[in-house]
Amino acid sequence: MEVIEVKNYKGHIRNWKDLCNELDIDLNLTRKEREKQIITKGYTKWKEDIGNHLYGSFSFVIETEDYIFGIRDQFGTIPFYYYLTEDNELLHGTKIKDFINHPKFNKELNKDMLQIYLSLTYVAGENTFFKGVKKLMPGKYLIYKNKELSINTYWEPTFDPDNSKTIEEYADEIHSTMQTIMQEIKDENETAESFLSGGVDSSYVLAMSDITTANTCGYEEKQYDESPLAKKTADYFYKRLNKALITPEEYFSIVPSVMKNMEQPLADASAIVFALSCRKVSLHTRLCYSGEGVDELFAGYNAYKNAYKYRNKLKNTYIGNTNIMNEEEKKLLLKEYNPDIKPIDLATNIYNKMTNYSPLSKMQNIDIQLWLEGDIYLNVAKMSEINNLEVRMPLTDIRIFNIASKLPDEYKINSKQNKIAFRLCASKVLPEEIAYRKKLGFVVPIRYWLADSKYNENIIKMITSPLSEKFFNYDEIEKLMLDYLQGNNDLWRIIWTIYTFLVWYKEYFPEDKACLDERI
Repeated sequence: MEVIEVKNYKGHIRNWKDLCNELDIDLNLTRKEREKQIITKGYTKWKEDIGNHLYGSFSFVIETEDYIFGIRDQFGTIPFYYYLTEDNELLHGTKIKDFINHPKFNKELNKDMLQIYLSLTYVAGENTFFKGVKKLMPGKYLIYKNKELSINTYWEPTFDPDNSKTIEEYADEIHSTMQTIMQEIKDENETAESFLSGGVDSSYVLAMSDITTANTCGYEEKQYDESPLAKKTADYFYKRLNKALITPEEYFSIVPSVMKNMEQPLADASAIVFALSCRKVSLHTRLCYSGEGVDELFAGYNAYKNAYKYRNKLKNTYIGNTNIMNEEEKKLLLKEYNPDIKPIDLATNIYNKMTNYSPLSKMQNIDIQLWLEGDIYLNVAKMSEINNLEVRMPLTDIRIFNIASKLPDEYKINSKQNKIAFRLCASKVLPEEIAYRKKLGFVVPIRYWLADSKYNENIIKMITSPLSEKFFNYDEIEKLMLDYLQGNNDLWRIIWTIYTFLVWYKEYFPEDKACLDERI
């Protein structure tokens, strides 16, 4: 009998009761022991197809005497990194830190990634900022045998609209599936809280759960503060609401720590707020629910309303809803520019498989495969882990996607409303005011904080430092910063993206002489 060993497992297997019954595993085992047995016995039975039998989040490795098998869940909620040494030894882990100090690891910057990052504000695709370090992408597994590595796909999102059901029938199906998931989301002996914004997604999760306490954040800048809306929802369901007031001082002070623990730079301004929220929530719970995934699965972004305007141009233009710089702008800004490195190339293989998809489904698929993994789930995984908090996302589930993927476009979005079918589903348990509330997004007052001399001194120092000049043309950087400070607030994303990269670089390459300048 083959002897196998489970290593580096992280996640939460939701359908554990069904799997335990199918694999003859004692239901009374602890979560840690039962999940280990599910993986061990499941792999013995299903081999490389094991991922298609697991619902939830997971990343793990199985080692035998002859080979290594590694797998990541369908949506990439848990990271998986790997690296081949010069003599083809495989290093791997859910964190890059798992092998960054290995004697055979050669720490070197992947300069090409900077061009991707400046456009997208996150590290998209399988490559990282460390040369040679790759991500095992969602829905994939690897096999390492005889010093040879192969990457394979066990699942990928497909869209197949079905007009045979009414929108009401789809809403009922989403709701009944969510009821099943909420019964699986935690054990009877676990207690949980929930993150709550002013939007329908987290409000629906709250309404479907048995939690008694929700958590929100807010700002002194009232126009950005969703906490009053969150309070209305919490009060409607008679839930206690904890509010964390996020100040600019606290926000900027934590950026180096966030970039270090993220392991890759991330210029999503909400990531810093989420990190602070996790820190505060972890003071009174170890388990929290969150509503990620709905916008991508059910078409929640405003950009999706323009899907049919793009039509055939999508393949050459759309790489996600965070594209902030074009190639000409980057060519001026960067000291080293490679014309062969273009963000759109990351999506080429995805587009090639979507010839019969509608423009809307194409846009959703790009965001599901790139944006969710590279930004949203990375942020949740890294910031929750560093704060010893487990975040479970009920709506990120293959069973929910299987329903969403069959929705006709007219059930997802129109000129007046987004997430149409999902909102109809949510209205079964939410008042209309909440279920149909306009999407606000996870807004942060950073564009104004950055323009305030009380807070931007360190940012200006970093962006105009010798470290910055190592990568960027000083004249263009100076022009960019001056333009912003004179009132062009739309430039904040570019400034923040440059700044977060430099902060990250300083954390991971402190030995670089450019990092030692006293002005930083």
